[in-house]
Amino acid sequence: MEKTYNLDRVSVRLVKERPLISSIPLNNPTAAIEVMGEHLAQMDREVLMLLNLDTKLKPINCSIVSIGAINETVAHPREIFKAAFLSNASYMMLMHNHPSGDITPSKIDSKLTDRMIKLCDQMGIPLVDHIIVGADGKEFFSFNEKQMMDRARVNYIADYNQIKFSVAVAEGKKR
Repeated sequence: MEKTYNLDRVSVRLVKERPLISSIPLNNPTAAIEVMGEHLAQMDREVLMLLNLDTKLKPINCSIVSIGAINETVAHPREIFKAAFLSNASYMMLMHNHPSGDITPSKIDSKLTDRMIKLCDQMGIPLVDHIIVGADGKEFFSFNEKQMMDRARVNYIADYNQIKFSVAVAEGKKR
């Protein structure tokens, strides 16, 4: 008896429309605050938002990645990248609010930013900034402005024999 397998096909299409947020390039934190600051300041819990940007740093769209508690929110990179890939983003910007009004980054904020810088550079969609918005929607903390987003030069190894894996790679076994 022959087995039949079904494999669903999916497709993603880019539909060009006018920017949903603003046609102003978000090339500095002040511009981002002008566009999104008031909106994030209205939230009573921490909300992490992704702004997908085109090649001229104009917003394509925004995506709410995570809604958390009064003092924290959790996000995994796969949820952040999902909207960026589907939007055909050239750059990404993260923004989230601190309802307490204290714009000092937490350890989790710093860890997420560090992780996303590395992953974004690997994926070819650079993270241009991570901005924390205060309770008034005007006060902010910019990781980029504080020069905390240094990117290490990535050197790729051309010879697979020289690759040093950080985890053990399973050996192929004959059956």
